[in-house]
Amino acid sequence: MFTGIIETLGIIKDIKKDKDNLHITVSSIITHELKIDQSVAHNGVCLTVVAISSSEYTVTAIRETIEKTNLANWKIGDSINLERGMKLGDRLDGHIVQGHVDQTGICKSVEEAGGSWYFTFEYDSKLNNITIEKGSITINGVSLTVVNSKEKEFSVAIIPYTFENTNFKNVKIGAIVNLEFDVVGKYVSRLYSLK
Repeated sequence: MFTGIIETLGIIKDIKKDKDNLHITVSSIITHELKIDQSVAHNGVCLTVVAISSSEYTVTAIRETIEKTNLANWKIGDSINLERGMKLGDRLDGHIVQGHVDQTGICKSVEEAGGSWYFTFEYDSKLNNITIEKGSITINGVSLTVVNSKEKEFSVAIIPYTFENTNFKNVKIGAIVNLEFDVVGKYVSRLYSLK
């Protein structure tokens, strides 16, 4: 379980294909605090630490994860958002994030707005995921509030701190991002689809 509040950025150092899996090695300032079997969200994707060496650690993604996320587009040198699992008793500053990406979305526009930014994303609405105005959405692991919710599109407002301390500064028009829709919204949507 995560909160969507990014701790730090990591840099992809190596990607190895092994049958249908990808072994991804990441360099990060939090590596020394990690342990084998620990869950870490990488751009919102919950992956398990399988090896640690000095300032780098390795995680493995299976085909199911690769197909539902933007992992197949990752390259050596890419900057990714990192968050370790939530501790019981801590404040929940973002929202409840599972680290289970529902689908990807495409950045349709980026507008600078007097010191902040509006990012608009489009997603495939046939997968029955929904957004609501002022509801929560997780984009590349970042907990955000939806503005301008439409059937297959929504926007988020990014403050300077988030822009500088996550990989949002690298998100351009056409970029593919990981989306995790609000868990409560997913249950409500599922209940309505059963009627």
